[in-house]
Amino acid sequence: MSVNGVKITADAYLVCLTHALSTEKEEIMGLLIGEIDENRICCVSAVILLRRSDKQADRVEISPEQLSDASTQAERLAHQLQRPMRVVGWYHSHPHITVWPSHVDVQTQSMYQMMDEGFVGLIFSVFNQEKSTKHNRIQVTCFQSINQSPEGEPPQLMRLEVPLYIAPADCISKPCLDSLVNMPRILCQEEEECYLRTTQVPDMDLVFRIHNGAVFTEALCHIMEVISGPLMQTLEHRLQQNKAHIAELRQEKEELEKQLADEAAGKISDSTRQDPESPYKTTSV
Repeated sequence: MSVNGVKITADAYLVCLTHALSTEKEEIMGLLIGEIDENRICCVSAVILLRRSDKQADRVEISPEQLSDASTQAERLAHQLQRPMRVVGWYHSHPHITVWPSHVDVQTQSMYQMMDEGFVGLIFSVFNQEKSTKHNRIQVTCFQSINQSPEGEPPQLMRLEVPLYIAPADCISKPCLDSLVNMPRILCQEEEECYLRTTQVPDMDLVFRIHNGAVFTEALCHIMEVISGPLMQTLEHRLQQNKAHIAELRQEKEELEKQLADEAAGKISDSTRQDPESPYKTTSV
């Protein structure tokens, strides 16, 4: 039974989009963490970033080990947040191409739905420039797979578009903040693994070794420029906003406490004047 819709919190959506914008050369991927309510609405509130062992421009794959580790992390989050949490979907990017899932994406989605019928997929189309305006356009779609072939015949898988809603969030939750902070580390680990594989090639020419080292350095600098630097600036700016908001709340608290004290003093004064048994009542001569 397919889900009726997907509701993702704004902070979880921010993590997915930031991850999708981290590179325009290869596709990225991650897993969606949340729960499915009684109305068959998939509620996504956290994201787990996956490290790619094989970076490709047109394909991503999730290994069974990664899915198992993600399930363990979801259980840990459920214990911390004291509410049901599990892996409910996956997401990946489509740099420079359309947002619609390919036949490989549909087959992959169908495989996941065999394990969980409520499993959903998100695709972020990034770095896709419009010809008329020359502006980069960001698109996102949510889908599941359905089999349209009659029973007994080879499966004919098609995408089923699922309504997607973004729920506002007043702040960035700790699980989403942890994912943002870990993103540069995961991307650096991917680049380091690729570089180390080249160092294991026997009898490699010195020029090739220098070239690979330069490419590795350039990749790390790109991560610092595109992810680490803007992320640090964003977090510092948000910290300043939080400090200013805390100062405003403290001032408002002091004003409210002063008003309560004045009102309490006024009520005591009024009750004193109205109390006929008060020893401080005045008499007229």
